[in-house]
Amino acid sequence: MKKVTELASIAGAILLVSCAATLAADDHAGVRRMSVASEERDADLEVMIWYPAAAGGETVTVGETIFFEGTPARQGAPIREGKFPLVLLSHGAGLAGHAGAMSWIAAPLARDGFIVVAPTHPGNTGRDRSAEDTMKLWLRPSDLSKTLDAIENDPTFHPHVASDQIGVLGLSMGGNSALSMAGARLDPELFASYCDTDDLNASLCEWVRLSGVDLHALDKEAAGRDNRDLRVRFAMAIDPAPADIFAPASFADVSIPVSIVNLGEASEIPETIQASGIADAIPGATYHVIKAASHASMFPECKPNAAEIAVEEGIEDPICTDGTGTSREAIHAEILGLTIAAFRNAIGSAD
Repeated sequence: MKKVTELASIAGAILLVSCAATLAADDHAGVRRMSVASEERDADLEVMIWYPAAAGGETVTVGETIFFEGTPARQGAPIREGKFPLVLLSHGAGLAGHAGAMSWIAAPLARDGFIVVAPTHPGNTGRDRSAEDTMKLWLRPSDLSKTLDAIENDPTFHPHVASDQIGVLGLSMGGNSALSMAGARLDPELFASYCDTDDLNASLCEWVRLSGVDLHALDKEAAGRDNRDLRVRFAMAIDPAPADIFAPASFADVSIPVSIVNLGEASEIPETIQASGIADAIPGATYHVIKAASHASMFPECKPNAAEIAVEEGIEDPICTDGTGTSREAIHAEILGLTIAAFRNAIGSAD
């Protein structure tokens, strides 16, 4: 039976966030970029790396847009001595569909002693996204594996990676990718029929249809393939989307620790990201609900008037609205504390 934890308020998660709140003042997050070739994409992946850094480098702001605040990091700072756990980080699709948008969680993880590596999934990014590329969900785990290959061959980072402490963290559609890397497989028929109606995901499926994409015509063999990466020892998925197109039988084959988080009151979590059943089916998986949050809580903190600007730009989703009135900053601290605790418990700390 899965372990279920409901985090109804920030006060109820003090122990989880204490590790994030007590980061030493001289702990820095470094940031670098690299380009990684992907044969399957027939393109290069733009990759961001956050890492535990010694003093030095130049302070830059990562992830800032007209809507969202950015996060400071030290560009070009030297990496701290030692070996560190590595987190592969996968973003969602749409407005925050790029690596930099996750700096709010990546930079604090780096300060806490993780190397965090995030490719921007091609065709999944903001206004430049493609419905067909976005829906080729099987390419996302491949992006992550290719990125890990590059890190293992990089003379700067490879010596600092604790190779037995590699995990994957996915937000929204990235959560689907994280579960795929752990061994869950998509059901080709459920995938193909996902947008036959608007019942599961009205906004996404309307965009898919208006873009002329027929999911039935996409490669079903590729959709159902096994994307497991045996180097990954732990997987964490936050509001995985879509959560309802996996082959149920594949969950029993997942053999690594898995943690799944849903955001919001249970009765208000959309069916397509409701993942308690997945946690039930994966042996030993843990499941948490952060009631004070919403799916939008995975966005960075909003700038003043961002919600009004979004409406003017024709963006209908409530990008600045969280669950119960708790600040996004506090919700981020809660998510961060939960993430650090889950990773440390599953894969241990570096020497």
